[in-house]
Amino acid sequence: MSDYLSLLSEQHKAYAAPTLSGVLRSSPQDFFVDEILGFEPEGEGEHVFIYIEKTAANTQFVAEQLATFAKVAVKNVSFSGMKDRWAVTRQWFSVQMPGKQAPDFSALNNAEIQVLKQSRHPRKLRRGVHKANYFRLRLRQLSGDRAYLDERVTAIAKLGVPNYFGEQRFGHGARNLSSAQRWFAGAFKPRRNQQGLFLSAARSLLFNQLLSKRVADNNWADYIPGDIMMLAGTHSVFKPEPSEAEDIRLRLQQGDIHSTGPMFGKALAMCCSEQAVALEQLVFEQHPELCAGLLKQGLTAERRALRVIPAQLQHQFIDEDTLELSFELPSGCFATAVMAELVDYHSAERERDQ
Repeated sequence: MSDYLSLLSEQHKAYAAPTLSGVLRSSPQDFFVDEILGFEPEGEGEHVFIYIEKTAANTQFVAEQLATFAKVAVKNVSFSGMKDRWAVTRQWFSVQMPGKQAPDFSALNNAEIQVLKQSRHPRKLRRGVHKANYFRLRLRQLSGDRAYLDERVTAIAKLGVPNYFGEQRFGHGARNLSSAQRWFAGAFKPRRNQQGLFLSAARSLLFNQLLSKRVADNNWADYIPGDIMMLAGTHSVFKPEPSEAEDIRLRLQQGDIHSTGPMFGKALAMCCSEQAVALEQLVFEQHPELCAGLLKQGLTAERRALRVIPAQLQHQFIDEDTLELSFELPSGCFATAVMAELVDYHSAERERDQ
C-alpha cells in the first residue's frame, strides 16, 4: 500500500524554501474566507438564497440547520462550495421552497451562524458555480528570516504558484485516499455521501503527482509539446498547433492562459499528446489501483490548470509576531497552495485533531 501522506508531503515547491515560519489557524478568526458568487440573486423564484457567516462550523452542518429551520429535506438545501470548518467563512446557500413564504432565516443567528442577506432566485446553487474566494489569513508566532518576503510576493503576484489541491481534499492523515483505495479493492463500500469525497481525493492525488513532476522539471508554468491549454478565468480548453508554441509561451507569461493537468477519468476527444501525455501516463502507471477504481465508477476525464495566479495579493506585519496575507483565488483553488510558497507554516487545527 502506498504511503499517501509521504507522497503529499514530498510535493515539489516552485520557489526556494521559505525561511519564515509561523502558525496558521490559532483561532477561527485567523482564517477568513468570503465567497464571491459572481452574480446577484434576482429577488424572485422558488429558491431562497441565504448569505451566511459561519464560525468554527462546517458547511454541511449549516445546510442541516437551514433544512430543519425551513422544514424541508436536506437535499433541498444547496451550496456552491465546501468551506473550512476552523475558520470564519461567508458563503451562499439556497433552499428550495416553491410556493412557500420564506421564513426570516436570521432567527437562526447564534455564535456559529449569522445570516447576512436573504433573497430569492429562480435556480438553485450548483457546486462550483461561484466565481472566486477572497482570503484573509493571519500567521502567528513568527520566527526566521523575512527579508525575502517582499520579493517573493511580487514574483507570485506575476507568475503564480502550482495549483495543488490542498490537504483538506485528502482528509486528516490522508484518510480519504486510504478509504478510496480500500473501496476500490472491494474491502468495503462507503456510504453514498462519502463516495464523492473519496473519488475527489483519488483524482486530486493523481493531479498533484503530475504537477509535482512538472514543478521538478521547471515547466509547470510553461508549455511543453502536447499540452492542452486553459483560458484564465474560465474552464475553456484548447490544444495548440506546434507552430503556435512561441505565441503560447508569450500568452503564458502574460497570464492569459495556463497549461493543464488531468482530472483522471474516461478519455475525452481532446487529449494531450507527445511529451505531456508521456508524463501523465507515467503517473497513472504508478497508481494503477486508483486509476482502475476511478474508471469503474464511470468518471469522465477533465482538465485543471497547473498554476493559479492570486489576485490582489498583499501582505503586512500586524506586529512583530503576526503576518497577515490577503488574496483572491478562482473557485476550486486552495489558499494553502499560495501559503506553502510564502511561509513555512503549520496548522494549529491539525495539532488539535491529533
